[in-house]
Amino acid sequence: MRHLPTAAFVAFGAFWLLDCSANRVPSRVLERLPYESKIELLEAENDLALAVDHLEEARSEVTRHRAAIRRAKDRLSAAEDEQGAAKDAASKDVARLSVAEAQARLVYLRAQQTVNEDNEHIQEVGLECARARFELARVNIARKAKVEGSESLDPQSFENQLKKCEGKIAKLQKDLKEPSQKARTSKEAWDNQRAVLAKKTFDARASPYVE
Repeated sequence: MRHLPTAAFVAFGAFWLLDCSANRVPSRVLERLPYESKIELLEAENDLALAVDHLEEARSEVTRHRAAIRRAKDRLSAAEDEQGAAKDAASKDVARLSVAEAQARLVYLRAQQTVNEDNEHIQEVGLECARARFELARVNIARKAKVEGSESLDPQSFENQLKKCEGKIAKLQKDLKEPSQKARTSKEAWDNQRAVLAKKTFDARASPYVE
């Protein structure tokens, strides 16, 4: 079973500090938890670690796509230069198709980046929810163990905190449907342009076997 790494604790701890109004189990209560109760928290800790991983993956995807967009801009610029320098009809036709393919690629990458950035935000909120779920688990386990000070904690307020976060996630995921569809549509348009260019150049350009 995986344990939350130190780096993850730091990342998630810094995130949690952004919301000073969040319900948290006081450290004085946590310090009194018996060993057996701490073992019970391992599953909640693992969920928290996964949430940290998902956020890191989402951020990496945004960074990766940002670089892909830069390359796509360079590719479009090169295609436009080629179109301007083309002399004969055949070269001009290939150059025109290259420009169209490069433009479609850029449109798709930008649409997908919108999805990536929205997903990054979802994962940020997902980390918030994982933290709220972790705090709820702490409350329940502390009360179950009858730890001194736990009787003053209201489980309902921790449950409400989690429900509020989960509701926010649900709305964000619903809002993601439209940009996701736009990204899929633009991907299809790019694939069509790639196919046309690849056919025109006998797979020398824009073919998935070449790139």
